[in-house]
Amino acid sequence: MQERKKAIYDRIVAQVESRLEIVQKRFDELQHALNSETKSTAGDKHETGRAMVQLEMEKTGTQLAKAENELQLLQKLPLEATNKIALGSLVKTDNAWYFLSISIGILTFESQAYYVISPVSPIGQLLLGKSIGAEFSFRGKTECILGIF
Repeated sequence: MQERKKAIYDRIVAQVESRLEIVQKRFDELQHALNSETKSTAGDKHETGRAMVQLEMEKTGTQLAKAENELQLLQKLPLEATNKIALGSLVKTDNAWYFLSISIGILTFESQAYYVISPVSPIGQLLLGKSIGAEFSFRGKTECILGIF
């Protein structure tokens, strides 16, 4: 099971690294566009264009910082199995699989869906600290924890 957990973890890291590369490339393109703009006779049009590029750079910078923070969190993630659910736990319930790390949604691995969720998400908060055999209810549905890896 640890091999499966490591493979899922590697997939999550690869997704974040890919997003980081894309956002970094976009940020660099915007930086280049901002630096290569020359003062034109258009005046106000030029300033409006620069302001729009700067706003896009701020938005992209925020996305870049988020991706970098997620990657740092993943690199510090404990992957050892524990008796209680914590950050880094792979959890099997009678209904689904959950991986507590960062929130990226559903990841499919070997034809199995895994919910990659943050511990601060509603389900993540319900799972934290629970042991095998414990139950929790979410949206009127009760699940039993069958395994923690």
